[in-house]
Amino acid sequence: MFRIVRFGLLLRVVVLTSIMIAVTAYVLVQKLTGADISIFKLTTASAAASTVVMFILLSPFMSRKIWCIARVFKKDLYPDLNGVWVGQITTEEQKKFEVRAIIRQALLVTEIDMHGETVKSVALETTPTIELNKKKLYYVYRSTPKNPSWGDYVGSTIFDVIEDGSALILSGKYYTDRKSVGRISIKRVSTDINADVSYY
Repeated sequence: MFRIVRFGLLLRVVVLTSIMIAVTAYVLVQKLTGADISIFKLTTASAAASTVVMFILLSPFMSRKIWCIARVFKKDLYPDLNGVWVGQITTEEQKKFEVRAIIRQALLVTEIDMHGETVKSVALETTPTIELNKKKLYYVYRSTPKNPSWGDYVGSTIFDVIEDGSALILSGKYYTDRKSVGRISIKRVSTDINADVSYY
């Protein structure tokens, strides 16, 4: 299993970028002002630059922009899943239910809120991965039924991430701790992450 964001690589990029920014600023200030700047000030500047670079890289807005630019050069890069998704759940009894979801994704976190007419689900854990050159999304969730007399339950799905032209589809089999199984398939219909997809 291969995580799409390699934390070691990300950390090295942040450290090297912040050092380059701090050293460049140090050299420029020294050349422009002629002042002798202490190592302590250089270290402080490096820490400040590291903080700024980290916030920029990890903000959802900037990470989406970086992702978009990177996909121009590397077409097989894991897709940006942000947006509104619509599809259906098929139970083991072959009953079908419409569902809607909102996915919010940044470099280090992916959140999924899934809504059906009788249930709401929130993500407990999501992990985008690449297995044998196939893009997947591991999804563990807790569902709360609309009927308060029914108890919450936990389930999991391994989604296949399918890129069909310009369309994105997530499809996979789900399992719950109520011993139920089925299939879920959803398709992205919008990239708006602020839409309301709830039924109730």
